[in-house]
Amino acid sequence: MQSLIELFNHYNYVITIFLMMAGLYIVVARGNMMKKLVGLSIFQTSVYLLYIGPAKIIGGTPPIIDPAFKVYSNPLPHVLILTAIVVGVATIALGLAIVVRINEAYGTIEEDEALERDRET
Repeated sequence: MQSLIELFNHYNYVITIFLMMAGLYIVVARGNMMKKLVGLSIFQTSVYLLYIGPAKIIGGTPPIIDPAFKVYSNPLPHVLILTAIVVGVATIALGLAIVVRINEAYGTIEEDEALERDRET
């Protein structure tokens, strides 16, 4: 019973791990390239949640030096995640462009079919 209460106290980590495992499973198990990109996006989102979750300090203020404040929040994780979001959007956009080009060249977005057609030529 105590472990179940501890699990509910850390629900954000449980959700993050679930999203991470779901995204990884989609990337590994699916042959459709669009589904792989969706899995990659889910995995990236879980990593964002993993870093942002513990970054917020309850009662913390922005790091402005003032004798009235005792607890400060570190803005660095938030800045790093903003950068990671931009890189993630660029990665997904490039992946979509490559999938469109593969579809034009091979007539399919299924990985196995595209590899088979590539071997035939």
